[in-house]
Amino acid sequence: MRIFVTGATGALGRHLVPGLVAAGHQVTATTRAPGKVAQLREAGAEPVILDGLDREAVIAAVRAAAPEVIVHQMTALADMRNLRHPDQVFAGTNELRTRGTDNLLAAAQRAGTRRVIAQSYAGAGPDQPSGGALKTEADPVGWQTIAGAVAMPAAITYVDTTVPGAVPEGIVLRYGTFYGPGASAAVLELVRKRRLPVIGGGTGVWSFIEVSDAAAATLAAVGHGAPGVYNVVDDDPAPVAEWLPYLAQVAGAKPPMRLPGWVGRLLAGEFVVAQMTTSRGSSNEKARKELGWEPRYPSWRQGFRAWVG
Repeated sequence: MRIFVTGATGALGRHLVPGLVAAGHQVTATTRAPGKVAQLREAGAEPVILDGLDREAVIAAVRAAAPEVIVHQMTALADMRNLRHPDQVFAGTNELRTRGTDNLLAAAQRAGTRRVIAQSYAGAGPDQPSGGALKTEADPVGWQTIAGAVAMPAAITYVDTTVPGAVPEGIVLRYGTFYGPGASAAVLELVRKRRLPVIGGGTGVWSFIEVSDAAAATLAAVGHGAPGVYNVVDDDPAPVAEWLPYLAQVAGAKPPMRLPGWVGRLLAGEFVVAQMTTSRGSSNEKARKELGWEPRYPSWRQGFRAWVG
């Protein structure tokens, strides 16, 4: 099929584009950076320099490619080592998840593209208490209200609720927290420098996904799955108090420090403390069943070892 991939040089796109080409698809891949054109061409794609917020340029590029599937992977992530003000860190990504999504959906409608696959989020967040139940696709983002972290969940919700009904085959993939080649290097650096502590007991449950596993799920969604939302996470949601010391161990670092919640709030801010203490984790049952996908690394335990061991 003809596939149009936006954000094709990001953490996931670097794995997705070669996978699509290897599967026999004709791939048009976009980047905002002229310096990355050669990377896309070497991967076997037809490169296009494109600003996802330029509506007319997006529509023109999609109509020229005439894709049967659009894959929306546009993000604009800044330095995530300081999340005191998440809405500032994610401002560019929030805009791409709202205006950028609208632009791609308008382009799909003009080009007659039936299937649009869009990136969403099932990673750690300041979840509302739920008695420990994992989140399913029926659950909204449902984060606690935290000052400076309002636009971020609103943008995620916009993708989740807009894409499935905007085109005949609108699919949203909620990815867990990425790790692996080309992803989460900043987290690994903090762990090795012993600057990522377990805060407030580390009771928050995180769902991870190795980045090439996320790309494989996206490739599966090109030809499988009814319209709707899918959690793309591994099989092993785990509390911070379990996975963070393990990551330090396989990275050859000292065990992480442990801080009470009030100290964490002073040092890292409310959002990070909530990620560490209230995140619920997500179930991947629907994606496994309906996309015909299963992760190569069913647990972050194997995945972390392969990544840094």
